[in-house]
Amino acid sequence: MDKNFQEEQFTGIMKFTPPLYKQRYQFIKDLVGKYKPKKVADLGCADCTLLWMLKFCSCIEVLAGLDICASVMKEKMHRLSPLPVDYLQPAERSLTVTLHHGSVAHKDPCMLGFDLVTCIELIEHLEESELKKFPEVVFGFMAPSIVVISTPNSEFNPLLPGVTLFRHPDHKFEWNRAQFQSWALETARCYDYSVEFTGVGHPPTGMENVGFCTQIGVFVRKYPQTSESAQSEKPTEAVYKTVFKAVYPSLKDEKYLQNAVVSEVIFRAQIIKRSLLDCLMSEHEEYNDDPTERKSKFQPSMNCFSEDLGKLVVEKSMGPFVDGNMVYIPLKTIFSFPKVNRLCGTFEKLCKLIAGKVTLSSDGSAVMLNTEHENEEN
Repeated sequence: MDKNFQEEQFTGIMKFTPPLYKQRYQFIKDLVGKYKPKKVADLGCADCTLLWMLKFCSCIEVLAGLDICASVMKEKMHRLSPLPVDYLQPAERSLTVTLHHGSVAHKDPCMLGFDLVTCIELIEHLEESELKKFPEVVFGFMAPSIVVISTPNSEFNPLLPGVTLFRHPDHKFEWNRAQFQSWALETARCYDYSVEFTGVGHPPTGMENVGFCTQIGVFVRKYPQTSESAQSEKPTEAVYKTVFKAVYPSLKDEKYLQNAVVSEVIFRAQIIKRSLLDCLMSEHEEYNDDPTERKSKFQPSMNCFSEDLGKLVVEKSMGPFVDGNMVYIPLKTIFSFPKVNRLCGTFEKLCKLIAGKVTLSSDGSAVMLNTEHENEEN
């Protein structure tokens, strides 16, 4: 049975708003917003709900989940896959999501190098032998910068109708605040972490003495991990089984970056072309020119363009022009657009990315578009 569903049965009468499990996940999201970790692992990830929420945090580049029950992970892991929109509009950051089947009592090198490790309602599901190994695996071996551990506060249980011993049939124990804090402080001391205590799920008015429904310990490593300590006694043998992996399309991948740049260049060039041709048409009408006369290499006045485009053309000293049935838009002008500039970084990179993908003038300095296509569209 889903541990969140089981809990909500007991806590529903308390009317936690939002539901208690959502408050725990929001606590983690707020912590991510504060510390901006790039690599996050969720131990005891169950149905992957927290991982799904965290994949939208723009600072995170690596997400990993671990659970002893593969079937629970597989039930909802499809939510962690990229959507069509992720391919149509790749993010600037990279993101890899991996799920592993295994026990938190075992060490695996795939869990090294994480900035934040979350253990939400996990430790109370561990057997005594697993709980003894847990600190060494998480704080000694994995040694992330931050560890967050949440667990039920047994002092709150008398306020939960239907709870006789534990909140969930799989719980091996439930600690009061003194027990949890004693364990957490000793663990922090052994592995050079500091720890602060908080929680979610406020008690009813007048019952504040029982504390939060869920107690939380936030552990922060006191000293940066040295390369020697990171390498010492780290096993090379993998013991977890990978059950899911998704690599999201990213603009850090040259293939996706090129597609994005080419699309943006063509989009900007088409806007400039239409603005130029509209201008030519209006000036023909204004001066009542002979309709059979074709203007060659006509340089339009600035009022042909929008204010922003006009500024760009002025800055580059040379604007787009028409020669015969071709419109020429200088690459320097296109590069001046903020999005193109941000995507490419340098003008040289722009030239490299669009080479062979966009029709350019013989000297490679301008994008060429055919005016005839415009006439066909109209």
